[in-house]
Amino acid sequence: MFGFFKSSKPDPASSGTHAALVRERVPAAEAAPTPKISWALRLKSGLARTRDTFTSQIAGLFGVGARIDESLFEELETVLLSADVGVGATQHLIDRLRLRIKRDRLTEAGELKEALKQELTLLLAPLERPLDLEGGKPFVIMLAGVNGAGKTTTIGKLARRFQAEGKSVLLAAGDTFRAAAREQLAEWGRRNGVEVISSQAGDPAAVIFDAIQSARARGIDVVLADTAGRLPTQLHLMDEIRKVKRVIQKADASAPHEVLLVLDANIGQNALLQVKAFDEALGLTGLVMTKLDGTARGGVIAALAHSRGSGQGRQPVPVRFIGVGEDMEDLQPFRVAEFVDALFA
Repeated sequence: MFGFFKSSKPDPASSGTHAALVRERVPAAEAAPTPKISWALRLKSGLARTRDTFTSQIAGLFGVGARIDESLFEELETVLLSADVGVGATQHLIDRLRLRIKRDRLTEAGELKEALKQELTLLLAPLERPLDLEGGKPFVIMLAGVNGAGKTTTIGKLARRFQAEGKSVLLAAGDTFRAAAREQLAEWGRRNGVEVISSQAGDPAAVIFDAIQSARARGIDVVLADTAGRLPTQLHLMDEIRKVKRVIQKADASAPHEVLLVLDANIGQNALLQVKAFDEALGLTGLVMTKLDGTARGGVIAALAHSRGSGQGRQPVPVRFIGVGEDMEDLQPFRVAEFVDALFA
């Protein structure tokens, strides 16, 4: 049956003596908390690999004395593709740069670099649509993705973020296939002091249904619903996740209010296929791009922007959050200006 995991707080009586000894041994200066690193620096550091591929090579192209000619465009195309910007987005950016040369009468390669930064910002702009938790109580967020993308960790970080915003949170362990997933989510629940509804062996849809009912009865603000990892090619599992969404709608006709696909940035252009498949199955409302700190393929965000935008006829699925590390502060809302500045830093 379903159960609740509650956070456990350390017993001051059992740890006080040891803590006192530690305080006596550590000088006050060393015991001071480590200063927090700003998000701008975290983002710049996290995008280092992509920036090394992207900006460092671009700097060579647009250096002093460089000429705007076909050779430059050919090299620029290679740089963009190597950063996994994708064929479509790369062609779009180069076409826009050619138009700017004529329109603005650009003659210096350095001017072209600034034009590229502006065009990339314009391309990515439709992806910046912050998550709004208004419109439902509980506000139900369903998370999906392939195995290893970081769904459960993302749920833990989102729970902490929403709590910091003054929201009460409940977690639903809808990944009933992996015991490790339930245990991991339970640990996040304990760490954040939020309850987790889980089942040893049960229907994932039933677990999430129960969580929504419980949240409504207790006045909880947000339900974060985990689901089992699955590949888009596993058709029976894609059918199952469609069922999960249908059952959520039985619990609340307006839910899920947000359907997030968690993407591992390391997969590069395969992200486009995942977005397409999960969007067709679930109707995605947003993306979470994780592990940008471990890849040189951060340019795939431009490919996601171009996949349905820029004349493709539909708005791209917005990127709600990006992750550049393991710490809680390393998952933040996607802001185009910050992202582009970090790339060109």
